[in-house]
Amino acid sequence: MTPAKPSLELLRSLTDEHVLRALIDERRLTRAEIAARTGISKPTVGESVRRLTGAGLLRDTGERTTGRGRIGTYYSLADDLGLALVVGIAPDGVVAEAVDVHGEVVAREVEEVGRPAHPDQVAGALRAVAERSLAGGPGPARLAVVSAADPVDRGTGRLVHLPDAPFLVGELSPVEVLAPLVAGPVVVDNDVNWAARAERAAAAPGGLDTFAYLYLGEGLGCAVVADGEVRRGHGGLAGEIAHVLTRGPRGRAVAFTEVFAELQLRRPGSTAIDVPALLHAVDADGRRADGVIAALADAICGVLGALVALTDPQLVVVGGTWGTHPAVLQAVSDGSGRLPRRAPVRAASVATEPSLAGARHQALDDLRAVILTQASAHPVADPVR
Repeated sequence: MTPAKPSLELLRSLTDEHVLRALIDERRLTRAEIAARTGISKPTVGESVRRLTGAGLLRDTGERTTGRGRIGTYYSLADDLGLALVVGIAPDGVVAEAVDVHGEVVAREVEEVGRPAHPDQVAGALRAVAERSLAGGPGPARLAVVSAADPVDRGTGRLVHLPDAPFLVGELSPVEVLAPLVAGPVVVDNDVNWAARAERAAAAPGGLDTFAYLYLGEGLGCAVVADGEVRRGHGGLAGEIAHVLTRGPRGRAVAFTEVFAELQLRRPGSTAIDVPALLHAVDADGRRADGVIAALADAICGVLGALVALTDPQLVVVGGTWGTHPAVLQAVSDGSGRLPRRAPVRAASVATEPSLAGARHQALDDLRAVILTQASAHPVADPVR
């Protein structure tokens, strides 16, 4: 049976997508340059450019080529295609970025929050930074992606307050706060899950599909990635490791978070880990540093033993403000080699705002998908010539 030929409408849609992708990668191109990059014939590219310009997705920049030969016109994406809103909610404060379709951060706003943070305070800061980052931006906010340093309910996107949570006291719905500001969906997930996605995006394609990401900072968290997808669990609370039983400083079985209390490395009146005090202890000379490092490594390896046994990762990536300290990481790597089941341990490669980097990567992918869908959903007939 002879395969059915694709329809003219489908061919036009595919051509338009290739043209748009070329102009996403390069800010301005002539029709001849688009044809060279896509491998599509110049006449077909010319028809696509006319369609997309008529649909308001492309614009004539007014610039022309110079030199000998025919003069070419430079085209670019329209200025008002819209933005993605990227938000991070963390103990350091709330940050919001407006990101355009090229991946450029066109605005960034930050608002501090107090400790402990309460929902109404965080909601106010969230609304304020979002509004400021989007003010005067080119085009509407198409969608929002939120990273939060708290457990996130998978069904509702609400931040969930668990016992001994080190940051937010109470529950908060970023979806309800941001929905009036964006035209499309608001996606919310835990910051460690976003950091794991950033780590995977930074790796070679197919090179990091099944791994565990262990976050060791003011809070304790874990993300499990299997076959390229973060496994969030039934309610979205997978990876909450603070209360996993592990080996304490005196050899007793204790909750992971209690190890830091016994080592006097928690903030006064809080369950948050005192990172400056921990780093000072680790960097001290003599038996004190050796003892702290050994106690931390024992506790972390106890958690890793359970993690490796249950998830079978190809490796364990360690991130966070103190998890990547060379002495801690080396002790954990050495200790993990003595576990019944082993997985290589290495430091995270994305060190600067990893959770925000993961959220930004997702927001950019989603924004581009919206633009490409808009082109195929509203085809414009070729003008009569």
